[in-house]
Order: sequence, then structure tokens, then C-alpha cells
Amino acid sequence: MGKSLGFIEISGVTAAIDALDIMCKTADVELVTWERKLGGRLVTLIVRGDVSAVTEAVEAAAAGAIKKPVAKAVIANPHAETERLVALSASRLTKKNVKDVPMKHDT
Repeated sequence: MGKSLGFIEISGVTAAIDALDIMCKTADVELVTWERKLGGRLVTLIVRGDVSAVTEAVEAAAAGAIKKPVAKAVIANPHAETERLVALSASRLTKKNVKDVPMKHDT
């Protein structure tokens, strides 16, 4: 995957999932992380890929999602501090997912 990041901030989890589906089907991008704020009323999706793929994915989602995004951005070759912030967000997501997965003996 490339070194570009794409951001879509959209209102609602359902709209965010729709936007992510559009992005992943449109271009060769992968979800890095997502953040829910205000009880899920605002959701930020972050995808990674080559700059052309990320741009295409973000624009397609902005045009075709069930809700109009609040904000969108593409960062080509992000600064190390930007990458660090995104990695921090992704690590929080991983920690949440790990504690929610039942252990073998719990099933």
C-alpha cells in the first residue's frame, strides 16, 4: 500500500460504513482506522493507499455516500507526526477489538 492517507468525516455509523464500502470498492485502499465522536454521530474514516487511489476513493465516497460528508481530505506523503497520530488511533481500535473477542475457553 502507498504512503497517502484519505479522510472522510461523516454523520452516522451507517453512512460511514456506506462510505467505506464505496471507497474500498472504488480503488485499492485499505481501512487504517476509524473514530466515533459524539456518540457515533460523527465518524471519521481513515484509509491508506497510493495517492491516486486514495483521491479516487475519497471523491467517490463524497459523491456517492448516503449522506454528504462533513469533511474530506487526502494527504500525500504524510509527515511522521501525522502518521504517528493515525497509528495511535489505530492502536486504540486494536486494543478495543482484542478485549471484545472472547477467549477460547469463554466460548
